[in-house]
Amino acid sequence: MGEHLDSVPVGTSASGRQSGARANQRALQESIKRLIVDRGLVPGSPLPTEFELMEELEVSRHPLREAMKALEAVGIVDIRHGYGTYVGSVPLSALETGLAFRGALSVRGDYADIRNLLEVREVLESGLVGHVLAAYDRLDFAALDEAVAAMEREAEQGRYAPTEDWRFHETLYRPLGNDLVLDLLQVFWKVFNALDAQLPRADDTPVVTAQWHRAILEALRAKDEPALRAAVDEHFRGIRARVATSP
Repeated sequence: MGEHLDSVPVGTSASGRQSGARANQRALQESIKRLIVDRGLVPGSPLPTEFELMEELEVSRHPLREAMKALEAVGIVDIRHGYGTYVGSVPLSALETGLAFRGALSVRGDYADIRNLLEVREVLESGLVGHVLAAYDRLDFAALDEAVAAMEREAEQGRYAPTEDWRFHETLYRPLGNDLVLDLLQVFWKVFNALDAQLPRADDTPVVTAQWHRAILEALRAKDEPALRAAVDEHFRGIRARVATSP
């Protein structure tokens, strides 16, 4: 068995001990993650008991509990008090929080992080055009049309319809059967929606925004891939215009 993860060499300085403790914590967290992977555990699977983990990882209770708290914060484990600890579902909430914070800073800076995030989202959605067309028979065109129609009704009153906007994108990509893609797109969408009021306006009035989505829908309905790619590009061109230059 290896060296105890919570040991600190005698005679080190306070800063050295703190640095060593942080390194030991990172190593312990990595050991727990390796254990989950090596044993083939899946979300919802129970982990070994605290005592079993203490013995297997050669660590005392306090650093183990600290490591578990850190892993719980990012969704890797799910601590159910009185029941045990389970493998978590690893939601993307931490990613969303981090991107939202960087976006908020970028609004007061040079928009660079917002432009970078938008580029990632655009690459992802543009790259999915072929996959969406391949899933044509599984698309819910009635729901897509309802979402666009609702956006158009709100636009007539000068209002943007964020709920219907996301409903459109979720309905468009859910038939692909890739939950990670959907989760990532929702994170990007939420971050931009939260920043929307703080970004400069361009030509993306509610009416124009509804028109972008209508163009995507009609090109998709016609199975016209060049028109669909052009419509998706136009959608992002309008968003890019809002953050093209520094504030």
